[in-house]
Amino acid sequence: MDESFGPEYLRPAQADCPRCGCCTAALCEKGRTSFLGCRGHVDEGHRETVTGCPCSAETTRETAAWRMAQVRVTRLAAELPLTAEAELLLRGLATGRVGTGADGGELLPQLRVRGLVQLVHGMPAITQLGYTYLAARDDVREVTAVRVVDVDRKRRTARVAVPAWRPDELVTVLLDQVLCDSGLDLGSLPGRELAASANCAARSADRLVLTGFRDARTAPAPAVEAGAGHGGGA
Repeated sequence: MDESFGPEYLRPAQADCPRCGCCTAALCEKGRTSFLGCRGHVDEGHRETVTGCPCSAETTRETAAWRMAQVRVTRLAAELPLTAEAELLLRGLATGRVGTGADGGELLPQLRVRGLVQLVHGMPAITQLGYTYLAARDDVREVTAVRVVDVDRKRRTARVAVPAWRPDELVTVLLDQVLCDSGLDLGSLPGRELAASANCAARSADRLVLTGFRDARTAPAPAVEAGAGHGGGA
């Protein structure tokens, strides 16, 4: 006689994400708030399947990866810019002064590895990060006052007021960026007066990039950030 050892318990199936064909809704919700995206929250066997998920990609606005990419490229422009030749090629691609058939020699690989250029049908094309890089080279960045209004622990974001930009509009930034830059603890952030480098002439919150958060009491007097304000806008 066969013995029964009770019912076989299976993990309930999770709902598919309605915005992509590779993940569950729960995974994409987590991936959007993570620098690692969806691929950082699955086992090795599923990593290839969810790699490149648009719900958490750095090319999708308001994901954690997108916010981090804006910061990364802005800091690249200010602290470790491209060579003059590589920047000239990037500006040429942005304005159409360089034909899409240009091979770029050793320059294109430098731009592609930084995410500033991609190949479209085998031809080089500037990416949105490429435009962000050029804007960061051209914009004037200054140290300005920033006030933390509130934090969202689940989404790992903070909303801040930047009076020198727009006094009545709040800006969402990465909570971990603020904590890492400033060295402050999470509990002390709401209502805290900070300082950060910003391009206060930005036309929208998406274009406003804040870097170098620090306690306002120890921040230097407002000054133009070194390496910013290069001419020849794209």
